Amino acid sequence: MLRIAVQSKGRLYDETMELLSEAGIKLTAMKRTLLVPSRNFPVELLFLRDDDIPESVASGTSDIGIVGLNEVLEKGKNVEIIRDLGFSKCRLALAIPQKHQYNGIEWFNGKKIATSYPRILGDFLKKNNITADIHEISGSVEIAPGIGLADAIFDIVSSGSTLVSNNLVEVESVLASEAVLIGNSKELSKEKEDILNELLFRIEAVKAAESKKYVLMNVPRAKLDDVVAILPGIKSPTILPLADESWCSVHTVIQEKNFWEISEKLKSAGAEGILVLNIEKMVP
Repeated sequence: MLRIAVQSKGRLYDETMELLSEAGIKLTAMKRTLLVPSRNFPVELLFLRDDDIPESVASGTSDIGIVGLNEVLEKGKNVEIIRDLGFSKCRLALAIPQKHQYNGIEWFNGKKIATSYPRILGDFLKKNNITADIHEISGSVEIAPGIGLADAIFDIVSSGSTLVSNNLVEVESVLASEAVLIGNSKELSKEKEDILNELLFRIEAVKAAESKKYVLMNVPRAKLDDVVAILPGIKSPTILPLADESWCSVHTVIQEKNFWEISEKLKSAGAEGILVLNIEKMVP
């Protein structure tokens, strides 16, 4: 059985559970249990704090883990990134009180910066020849300037609303982060390697379907070449005959973001009855 370390709560937990569910992995009732097996796939989930996951994978307590890239880089453990997962996106950024004027990164020289990510911050400051006092704290980093504990902060930023509510403004974006699937350098057994490959196959099918739509439309045969020329599908579209031999049905897959851009072009080219459907899975 393959053991996966996952975050025990928070947004990354929610999105991890959604991904595994879409990959067809069903779990037994959890009820705050630390270790939960799947009832239909040979994996078990070990629920940990996010900052404990890299160590769990590096030590072999877990075979793989799902955690933010920021935690992987901060902990510096001997793990490898197997795959970016594309969710729980955020960034690590430097922020200062709104009342200060910011004229560049030199502002931080001689300042005290509060953070939960001293390794990443230290590397960034060293790279930019900045000498500052890094004050490591856990918990509510954003309150540090307001209570006189620090001049600035280095923390995770998603929407930026927390910064605004604490009268802070982001001035330097240092690292873009998202959820990643990690493993250790130790070779898995053949059984676990096969399970991991099957899991990756399912994840690929789920991720391949994201942001894509299945589009169907009726097209006069006389206008078929014009419509096909507009479609940015993954391969040539499927073309099926209709009862009226002068018409056909065209099926294709497109990026959702491109649909409105090309919909008017399709209508102008002669397409009618355009139907857009969600895609649950797409096997490469």
